[in-house]
Amino acid sequence: MAELLDIRRIYLEPAAADLPRGREVLARWPEATLVEVESHQRIPELFGDETNVRRWVRIKQEALVLGVKKTMTARPNGRSADFIAPSTANGCAMACAYCYVPRHKGYSNPITVFANIERVVSYLRKHALRQGGKPEPNECDRDAWVYDIGENSDCSVDARISDNVRDLVELFRELPNAKASFATKHVNRDLLGWEPRGRTRIRFSLMPPADAKVLDIRTSPVPERIAAIDDFVAAGYEVHVNFSPVVVRDGWLDDWRELLDRLDAGIGPEAKKQLAAEVIFLTHNRALHEVNLGWHPRAEDLIWRPDLQQVKRSQNGDLNVRYRTGAKGSYVRALTDLIAERTPYLRVRYAF
Repeated sequence: MAELLDIRRIYLEPAAADLPRGREVLARWPEATLVEVESHQRIPELFGDETNVRRWVRIKQEALVLGVKKTMTARPNGRSADFIAPSTANGCAMACAYCYVPRHKGYSNPITVFANIERVVSYLRKHALRQGGKPEPNECDRDAWVYDIGENSDCSVDARISDNVRDLVELFRELPNAKASFATKHVNRDLLGWEPRGRTRIRFSLMPPADAKVLDIRTSPVPERIAAIDDFVAAGYEVHVNFSPVVVRDGWLDDWRELLDRLDAGIGPEAKKQLAAEVIFLTHNRALHEVNLGWHPRAEDLIWRPDLQQVKRSQNGDLNVRYRTGAKGSYVRALTDLIAERTPYLRVRYAF
């Protein structure tokens, strides 16, 4: 874990230190320098300082923010999950070149942990029970309301910092009508002892290793993620795969064929019986492109392709790029046809 996290500085909202979870986190790194801040959202040393690009990975490794979650909402989603749960963390110690979080958090985005976990758990319990039974199946799940608990972070890494994720897994274990869900690129085998009883869905993100080597910085290697699937199924998790982002380049389909064959050979019948996939093609962002040029320009050779992409302005005004209309449809069909050919048991929940 030292290579991923070597916490030397903790930016602290004083109210977080008054809470049991906050004290637990501080006790894990007693030698860390504490820097009191008014708000976890805008820390001058981290936010808006363009020179931080040159220290991108070091900040992720050495800095931690400890705060209090102010707003409790469960936003409707409807594709990967029915609801996006209030976050118990944001930011990440990993450094995937396509990650959207830096667009909103500035030029560095170390992990922020929220100490008021009891309030999050209480809110989610009441929200889920208010929903009652799910009236009909949808692409999120046949029977349960699905709550994404890791929209802005990687829960497998968060679990190395605090027990927030474990508290959520234990909450959903007891809810009769709901389940938790999160995507991950990090294999944390500590989660295997948590007894989720089928009420937490882990989505292991996969892409061809040649792409991951350039784009998935500081993550668990793709073969390690595949090798973990059977163990997580045996431990009581529902396990899906998240093919995201799919990057179009010369030879991309051949590499996806090899990845699907590796997945097929690497998992057993119990995993195959319950496996499903999300397929998400790359969307990139002009501002993130400029940031990446400052610390990892090689990644941009893969994911900034004006010859293949078109600009789309998002609802918040950002300039995003995605593969061109028409061509993208053919890419999606080519990959979903390949999935049906190489892994016919793998249900594609959605692809876009």
